[in-house]
Amino acid sequence: MVAFWAEALGYVPEPPPGGHATWRAYWAAMGVPEEELPAGAGDVPESLVDPAGHGPRVWFQQVPEAKAAKNRWHLDLKVGGGRDVALDVRVRRVRATVDRLVKAGATVLRINDEPDMGFYATAMQDPEGNEFDVV
Repeated sequence: MVAFWAEALGYVPEPPPGGHATWRAYWAAMGVPEEELPAGAGDVPESLVDPAGHGPRVWFQQVPEAKAAKNRWHLDLKVGGGRDVALDVRVRRVRATVDRLVKAGATVLRINDEPDMGFYATAMQDPEGNEFDVV
């Protein structure tokens, strides 16, 4: 999920805290018991940060079960530029982002094309099935 959402948000994986080669090494140094760390935990980045330092940190908690119900959150990736931008330009921007995210593992659920309302968006799912929109 870290790799996908880094691509989607333009973020970067957060490096382990100072002096630690991996997140696992960090958590071990903090005293987290080995049995509380699932297999592979800490060997790969588990959070994202905005490279410009403006946006919030995003942490992905690993859980053993797959998504089974409706999202608890929903993100809209606003890449079109808003209603001050011509609809055809917004559509091109949304489509380019959708194409990039499909290559990264997302799935298109539906396209919301309402030219009479000046609206265009694509509903998608990330690789774990969490829904989001590209607007």
